[in-house]
Amino acid sequence: MENIYFVAAIWIGLALLASLVSIRLGISVALIEIMVGVVAGNVFTIPEPEWVVFLASIGAVALTFLAGVDIDTEVLRNKLAETLLIGFLSFLLPFLGAAAWAYWAVGWNPDDSLIAGIALSATSVAVVYAVMVETGLNRSELGKVILAACFVADLGTVAALGLIFAGFGIEMVVFIGATAATLVVLPRFTRWFFRRYGERVSEPELKYLLFILLGLGALASIAGSEAVLPAYLAGLVLADTFQSREELARRMRTIAFTFLTPFYFIRAGLFVSIGARPRRRIRVVRGVLLCQGRRQVHRGHARHAGL
Repeated sequence: MENIYFVAAIWIGLALLASLVSIRLGISVALIEIMVGVVAGNVFTIPEPEWVVFLASIGAVALTFLAGVDIDTEVLRNKLAETLLIGFLSFLLPFLGAAAWAYWAVGWNPDDSLIAGIALSATSVAVVYAVMVETGLNRSELGKVILAACFVADLGTVAALGLIFAGFGIEMVVFIGATAATLVVLPRFTRWFFRRYGERVSEPELKYLLFILLGLGALASIAGSEAVLPAYLAGLVLADTFQSREELARRMRTIAFTFLTPFYFIRAGLFVSIGARPRRRIRVVRGVLLCQGRRQVHRGHARHAGL
């Protein structure tokens, strides 16, 4: 029988180790947690029960929601064209480049090449936001535009997967309709809820937000989409509400960084196998080079947009 406390101690111990290394080296804890997951997963057998997977998923959703909350809607309106351009090109160019390389240079079949293109064009809003929070860049105009552009790139990834492979069924239509309806009424209802039930020891505000995020995530899961997409949109429509409730955002950020996101980032590192075959290592190196090129695309577009 699994000793749940022992498993939890292992994961929290890895998170603590990552925090100490991060402080020592001055590197973002999110990146160190991923590296700790890589090393631990290849040296030891790390238990990964279902509750760990659940906490990791909630961590990604919470971080993505907070990324949306930190967006300044006035900056977004003023920089909308630049944001859409950066996000669209940051998805399109790596997608086309990686897919073309996999098809013509590596000799993969068309479906595998398209999967490679989509995978290497994806952006993790959670990772970007975690790094920006530690550096303080999330408070700057540039950081807010980058976060919004990351979401546009993610949206392109999901759209590509749906159009090329999954298709849009009735579940997706229901998901889009329900999400749109929720986002319309969410700001006004949330303000009323916070005025009526806020500032209590039992933290009804945080429970309410988690209920909304989990509900939207459930709809996304049924539709075959990702729970982080409606989470970001929910954060975006509540950004103005949270401007006067910075303490609430801080409490939610504390819970996320303390107990949720370490599971997400460490688990991401567990998927990396250092002992892969040499041929696969070459492919990984190529993927890293493509990702580095993608990073330069982000910077170049930002400079040309005057950011």
